[in-house]
Amino acid sequence: MFCAVIVAAGQSRRAGFDKLAASLAGLPVLCHSVRAFAQAGAERIVIVCQQARWDELRPWESAGSVPVQRADGGGRRQDSVLSGLREVGGDEVWVAVHDGARPFVTPEGIRACLSAAQEYGAAACAHPVVDTMKRADAEGCCLPEQVERAGMWGMETPQICRAGKLRQALQAACENECTDEVTALQQLGLRPKLVQIGMNFKITLPHDLELAQAWYARRGVQS
Repeated sequence: MFCAVIVAAGQSRRAGFDKLAASLAGLPVLCHSVRAFAQAGAERIVIVCQQARWDELRPWESAGSVPVQRADGGGRRQDSVLSGLREVGGDEVWVAVHDGARPFVTPEGIRACLSAAQEYGAAACAHPVVDTMKRADAEGCCLPEQVERAGMWGMETPQICRAGKLRQALQAACENECTDEVTALQQLGLRPKLVQIGMNFKITLPHDLELAQAWYARRGVQS
């Protein structure tokens, strides 16, 4: 069995507006991910969000016949994911945890990540870092340390593992802040496979939404 937990409980403070409710190609940003997971074969989708966001965006309408339910968010990401996992059920279920602000994920990309997880025990979408890397001080000035980019990857979602193992990892990491599930899984000794699936950026700042809208508009012209 394959389920999705879509994390959508954030306040969008850096964006300055509710980025998950923003319109993108005729759908709220959040609903693009819901539709992609439904088309990828998820048998259940759990959305971790506030009741008001659930009522406003009506994400279940983008899932066709796939059951969609809501879970309350927590104070930290791992708390929100654990809340979603409580709705998933058995330990052997494959669970994809996904950021609701990544609307470009595709059914093909989700299935590729799931296939890698089933082979390696866990997997996550990611991309190789191509920019020169620098570390800065609190004032934004470069430090003399040289940061080697070889082997560096930028993490994305979905991140996929069996529900029981993911629950165990997040509970074990409860004293530490985990910004993604891979961090917690690594502490159990797992080595998740990183999977590159193409454009999959996260809408965080206002210009990210502008880029997303421009991309959809361009694709619409060419299709």
